[in-house]
Amino acid sequence: MSRKVIITSAITGSIYTPTMSPYLPVTGKEIAEQAIGAAEAGASIIHLHARVPETGQPSAEVEHFRGFIPEIAANSRAVLNISTGGSSLMSLEERLRPATAMAPEMCSLNMGSMNFGIFTLKRRYSNWKHEWEPQLLEATKERIFANTYADIENTICHLGHDLGAKFEFECYDLSHIETLAYFVRKGFLTGPLYVQFVLGVMGGAGATPENLMAMKSAADRLLGDQYHFSVLAAGKHQMELATMGIVLGGHVRVGLEDSLTLPSGEFAKTNAEQVAIIRNIIEALGHQVASPDDAREMLQLKGAEKVNAL
Repeated sequence: MSRKVIITSAITGSIYTPTMSPYLPVTGKEIAEQAIGAAEAGASIIHLHARVPETGQPSAEVEHFRGFIPEIAANSRAVLNISTGGSSLMSLEERLRPATAMAPEMCSLNMGSMNFGIFTLKRRYSNWKHEWEPQLLEATKERIFANTYADIENTICHLGHDLGAKFEFECYDLSHIETLAYFVRKGFLTGPLYVQFVLGVMGGAGATPENLMAMKSAADRLLGDQYHFSVLAAGKHQMELATMGIVLGGHVRVGLEDSLTLPSGEFAKTNAEQVAIIRNIIEALGHQVASPDDAREMLQLKGAEKVNAL
């Protein structure tokens, strides 16, 4: 049956670095332009990280988020989804500052501690634009991306219960779905939940159809009819597994945070290019692209007027 499919566009992230693509948005102006373009192309949710404008280094400074949030909010109806993941090298306190300041409709929430290995990307490059780039990549070989039960509980209570945000629950493997189910059983969360199956990050589940099927099966068993799911596949498998997610009844996430290229292997020059490709696939399969207000209704969001976007 025809249904409405939510497209999330993840604009810049904290994994890829300026050396890796000349099109990665870094400044507030670039992030705003790419986010507005992605919304115009059909993205109903915009997933946002910030960077230091001069160097492109991942940032959790509120002033850097304010370099693009007001512009996006003034020129788009899209749902603004602020990352609480930030970078795996940031403390939880740092990671929560932007969402605390802006009280968004949505924010991400990583559902477990993990090895978040991006150090292998270092082998592909030799001439770096900035000294911090190889240092950040190498550091992920020794650091754990910490998201303890206490971290998750505190984030749910603070951003969810106190500020009214709903979450994009980032699940990198089956144990994260089990953790999400625990918080539902204990009464911290109620549906509808928005569960992001994250595939292809080293330290989590690989980007394979088998892993996607396993995660959906686990979510069906543990969460029943209380959830919507979306599929995120890092790197070259982005569009393949997103398409599989649509066929399985889910939603999708694309963007330069997750893949720097198009299916052809060429650089994606904008996030809107990736949104346009997945939109064509959604419509070719007989479905409709959800509008921002469709997404708000499906996920029971509090509304853009309650966001501190200025």
